[in-house]
Amino acid sequence: MEASKSQAVLESESVFRTLFDNASIGIVAVNGKGEIEMINMNGAKLFGHDQSELIGEKIATLIIASAPGFEIHPHVQNFDKPDIRPIGVDLDLCAKRKDGSETPIEISLGNYVVEHETLAVAFICDISKRKEFEKQKEEYLKGLQEAEEHAKELENAYRHEQELNNLKSVFVSLASHEFRTPLSTIMSSAELLTRYNSEEYAERKGKHLGRIKSSVKNLVNILDDFLSLDRLEQGKIEPDLAEFNIVETINNLVDSFHPILKEGQTISIEACEATTIYSDKKLIKNIVTNLISNASKYSPDGESIEINCEIQNNSIVISVKDHGIGIPEEDQTNLFGSFFRASNVGNIQGTGLGLNIIKRYTELLGGGITFSSSEGEGTTFSVRLPCEFS
Repeated sequence: MEASKSQAVLESESVFRTLFDNASIGIVAVNGKGEIEMINMNGAKLFGHDQSELIGEKIATLIIASAPGFEIHPHVQNFDKPDIRPIGVDLDLCAKRKDGSETPIEISLGNYVVEHETLAVAFICDISKRKEFEKQKEEYLKGLQEAEEHAKELENAYRHEQELNNLKSVFVSLASHEFRTPLSTIMSSAELLTRYNSEEYAERKGKHLGRIKSSVKNLVNILDDFLSLDRLEQGKIEPDLAEFNIVETINNLVDSFHPILKEGQTISIEACEATTIYSDKKLIKNIVTNLISNASKYSPDGESIEINCEIQNNSIVISVKDHGIGIPEEDQTNLFGSFFRASNVGNIQGTGLGLNIIKRYTELLGGGITFSSSEGEGTTFSVRLPCEFS
């Protein structure tokens, strides 16, 4: 009976040793001092040693964690009361091999009692293939993201190119129309002038000369708009700051408009006291000139244009109000777009660039532009520009 029992124990130990040595993962039994008492073949292989070389070695010297300032010791050195738990959660653990290389691993702890001594058992998995797969997956996802971003860039570039092509088409069509009309007027008026040689035609000659001057002025304005847009697109316009009297500047601009206003149109000014500001005089003149020109252009004969200039919270605010055709509500969201013209302008000449240029000039000076309008009742544009005053 005793012999049979001893034989069973031996067979049991043989089965255990076979299972232990041939387990697909590394198994290490560690005593309370953290010393290796048993290690299977796969465990020794993980560390790049023979099994016999590792008996008695400290397990803590064979495991490292790739986290600055972190030591693996707290997880594996207190083996007198080992818990059943994974160790190094949220950390990258590695087995330190004999040749100095490292192999990524995962460790779970268990325990068992042999002759009243509790041994910790570390179950160690080589996860290098999984890490490689995760790395490849991460690189793939990164590549996919970069491809998507590149595709978006190409899409945006294509859309931008399409927009440019559309703008070119609009430009060609608009330029053709806007140049043809005044040129036709100039040619017809010049032809008629050659026929009016006697004094009796003096009034008619004056009328046609006026038409020629007006048409030439329209052509100059169109060219100015196109040139301004080109310089803005190329970033060639930068503020040139200097001191000047803003009220005096506006008064001079208004005086220059009186001869070219429509019949019966008037301009009134309500301005703050003469104020010297530090800003770009040329850009502000261009802004105000364009606003007054629009107010006159889109208002009928006999209407007034009202200009207000005041200081508000370290800014100069210039408003230009007209009583003209106004802006349809459905057009107001696109008002500052390039080449955009409201649906109710009819045959009134214009490039659709003026307000876009005004807005960009205003932004160059660190300011903003707002408006209020009702179709058939007129429009008020207000430009706010931060300034230094003296």
